[in-house]
Amino acid sequence: MIKSIDHILVAVEDLDKAVEDYSLVFGFGPTWQGSHPSLGTKNALFPLDNLYFELIAVDDDGPLAETVNEHLEKNGESVFGLALETDDIEMAKKELSASFNTDLEISDGKGVNNISNEERHWRNIFIPKKFTRGIFTLLIQHTKGNLPKHEISDESSISRMDHVVINSNDPDGLVDLYKEKYGIRLALDQFVEKWGGRMLFFRTNHTTIEAIGIKKDGSPEDSLWGLAWTTKNIKKAHKRLLDAGINITDIKDGRKPNTLVATIKSHCSNVPTLLIEHL
Repeated sequence: MIKSIDHILVAVEDLDKAVEDYSLVFGFGPTWQGSHPSLGTKNALFPLDNLYFELIAVDDDGPLAETVNEHLEKNGESVFGLALETDDIEMAKKELSASFNTDLEISDGKGVNNISNEERHWRNIFIPKKFTRGIFTLLIQHTKGNLPKHEISDESSISRMDHVVINSNDPDGLVDLYKEKYGIRLALDQFVEKWGGRMLFFRTNHTTIEAIGIKKDGSPEDSLWGLAWTTKNIKKAHKRLLDAGINITDIKDGRKPNTLVATIKSHCSNVPTLLIEHL
């Protein structure tokens, strides 16, 4: 059902400031800046090799603006949502409506790029949070137009998203949702003694949804937490970021064999952020 992770959304108070910050972190600026007049939001999109990254902010009154405002009031600037791509949204609606025992709605979307006046069109399903265990999730099928790509030649730039981290108090329910209902491959399910919980890796389009599942009492709840970005040369990326005035830790060996990592401590809209090079 799910073809890929289409994009990750981060909610911000000041879109211009966030664009400035993430342009420094990524080593390039957005190729798309626009708005969703019917939803009350505005955004900036950064294309990467495996998906795109969306900064989203309130622009006016609207249903999505209300959701973004609620998120910002509760969590501050942070990872806001997950968009999953499908090639057949009608079939996805049928299958998920049956799984959730509800009637999901498909809506049409349109965006105009303030940079180039290009248009993109899509169809999407906003899945109610009671079914997604608290995470803002939408399914999307692109129907017309493309997001302009970057010609990235600098190996110090960010090239792709490595993984997004989810915290969960109900790992069994998380597996049921992402593996059984969404159809995303479960690549790892491992108990970690020192955490007293499970590490779960769901993989699609060379991207990992990494979940830390620690069983706790109460209603099942998941939350998006951190992001990890890949660079082709972490030493050059580290120098570029330091030169730009970004707070970043020293480079060290990663938990995964044959990786080098550093933690970016500023300019990321309060999102816990890891920089990775795969050797």
